[in-house]
Amino acid sequence: MEVLEEYGNDALARVFVAQMRREDPRSVVEFVESVQPPLSREEKWVIIVSSMFGCPIGCTMCDAGGNYAGPLTSQEILAQIDECVVRRYPDHRVPSRKFKVQFSRMGEPSLNPAVLEALRALPERFDAPGLIVSLSTTAPARAHGFFERLLRIKEEMYRDGRFQLQFSIHTTDLERRRTLIPAQTWTFEQMAEYGERFFEPRHGDRKVVLNFAPLIDHPIDPSKLKEHFDPGTFIVKLTPLNPTIRSMDHGMGSVLQHGRPETYKELVNALNEMGYEVIVSLGAEEENRIGSNCGQYVQRMLSEGRRPKDAYDVQRYRGQM
Repeated sequence: MEVLEEYGNDALARVFVAQMRREDPRSVVEFVESVQPPLSREEKWVIIVSSMFGCPIGCTMCDAGGNYAGPLTSQEILAQIDECVVRRYPDHRVPSRKFKVQFSRMGEPSLNPAVLEALRALPERFDAPGLIVSLSTTAPARAHGFFERLLRIKEEMYRDGRFQLQFSIHTTDLERRRTLIPAQTWTFEQMAEYGERFFEPRHGDRKVVLNFAPLIDHPIDPSKLKEHFDPGTFIVKLTPLNPTIRSMDHGMGSVLQHGRPETYKELVNALNEMGYEVIVSLGAEEENRIGSNCGQYVQRMLSEGRRPKDAYDVQRYRGQM
């Protein structure tokens, strides 16, 4: 692996663009290391890795879609983590109380079996008592076998709250969701059934996350959500639409805005009334400028020579500001 570019800073986040295979110019990925101020790196350190070269799903808000060039091997996935760890902890001893590895950068992880191999290898690769793994998925219908194997790995190796599963939902309007995520995915019923099997409170499991990036004109109906997802098993996470080239080109606008709690207060209250615990994850605005959130636009920036400058460029693009 050769790191081609770096963006960001040690105080917040750093994005790496790396070529994994010398003979293949398409074998470029992004990965990230970040902290969460005011927490120190010793308290919480996050590494976000890619599992594919590009992505075959093609979600309309994500710059990783298009030019899909195949999956990474398990060693290529682990090499991204190695790069971040060895730079800071050459002895592979990670002292962070929470050392979180997220499979959520480029690619749909459930469509790459090598992710499962990496998950099996990870606990023995580092001396990291604080290791927590997070996997974010659109739940492709053809990944059923992956999810069954993932369940076994979680039960064998990641109990005591060391695994966080996240379904990307975004809207309860199924027609609009199919437009956002143009692939055949599990139904809400199938996600709910799997989530009930995945979450075992007696083993200290974390609740399954239903992630929404609330978009203008894409409804989120808490009562419809509760028809399928039990608040005892699922929590809701709200994140702003990350500024990407594709979201800008599609004229998509985020409901959540930094410094404007009124944009999401009503939705949070409605979800709370249905019994859901709600996490509002706004992060720092500087992350948008660095490109360290899951917008995945660094490579597109390099190829197209343009990028959204901050979280409000999408609204400016639509003429709403």
